[in-house]
Amino acid sequence: MSLFRPLPLVAALSTAAALSLSAASALAATTVNLSYNGAPDPDKNAVHVFATNLKELVEEKTGGELELKLYPNSMLGEEQERMEQTMASPSLNIASFAGMSPIVPEVFVSAIPFLFKDFDDARSFFDEGAYWQAVKDDLEGRAGLELLAVVEEGGFLAFTNDKTPIAEPADFEGLRFRAMDPSQVALYEAFGASGTPIPWTEVYMALKTGVADGQMNPPMYIILGSLYEVQDYLTLANIQYSDQFLVGNASMINGWDEETQAAFREAVAEANQLAREHNQAKVDERIAYLEEQGMEVIRPSADQLEAFRQQGQPAYLEWLKDQNIEQRYIDMALDDAGVELSGE
Repeated sequence: MSLFRPLPLVAALSTAAALSLSAASALAATTVNLSYNGAPDPDKNAVHVFATNLKELVEEKTGGELELKLYPNSMLGEEQERMEQTMASPSLNIASFAGMSPIVPEVFVSAIPFLFKDFDDARSFFDEGAYWQAVKDDLEGRAGLELLAVVEEGGFLAFTNDKTPIAEPADFEGLRFRAMDPSQVALYEAFGASGTPIPWTEVYMALKTGVADGQMNPPMYIILGSLYEVQDYLTLANIQYSDQFLVGNASMINGWDEETQAAFREAVAEANQLAREHNQAKVDERIAYLEEQGMEVIRPSADQLEAFRQQGQPAYLEWLKDQNIEQRYIDMALDDAGVELSGE
């Protein structure tokens, strides 16, 4: 049985939203709300860097015809609330997996562990792949939302813990890890550890008090949460690409004239490129900062990374099947990434 259910307002809003948006488009409103997670601090929140660049570029390229109003720190509500607002009103939202997955659980396929070797691989996958186009089509068909950009939020996920250096799967044996969602629990269990879902706001204390021995996040979030104060070891394993998703109300966008639409999409593409450059340039600096704070950095060898992949991927793929994800999405994603499964 799937863990994911449609958003409670999806069915109820579909007809009403179409009618209300037609009226909204006719009014040609120039102010568009953009909501997202995290602090309005470019040093701590890569998503905020993207949002501020997008605001400036949209207003510049449309000659002021469109103006974005930013709402960081989940000011307009938590993930599902913000998605419902974007479905029901002419607005934009930067969603995490928690916002996307109730509508398109197929998005979890993009988080198959060790799917990408580097940033270039990940960007090509999302910018050009058939799988991602299918997810975009599903999102618009099911909820009337256009998926406009994949926004990097700090690089690739890394393992941290305070017990032992982790360089290969065997090093996980007996450790307890904070998990973001059930898919991460499955991954930890594949390595011989246990995983417990813990909200981000409780992670620091969970690590400090020993409720969990470790967690995984990109270096930016390790700094953001001051986790280096309660974690000794950082393993750079390029586990998963860390991203969020810019979505917009499709009726709103389609209601703009062709020139405005073109200018808006150009602004999105340019803002995303700037955010990617900023994010990638900061990765080494953030790792160096964590070393300065006393963390020991472990860089697994190619053979050790392959061992992680051989144990982690099958467990995650089994979890996807438990969520009733159609095999065709998995096949498309693996083909787009140029990945052959272990043992094939």
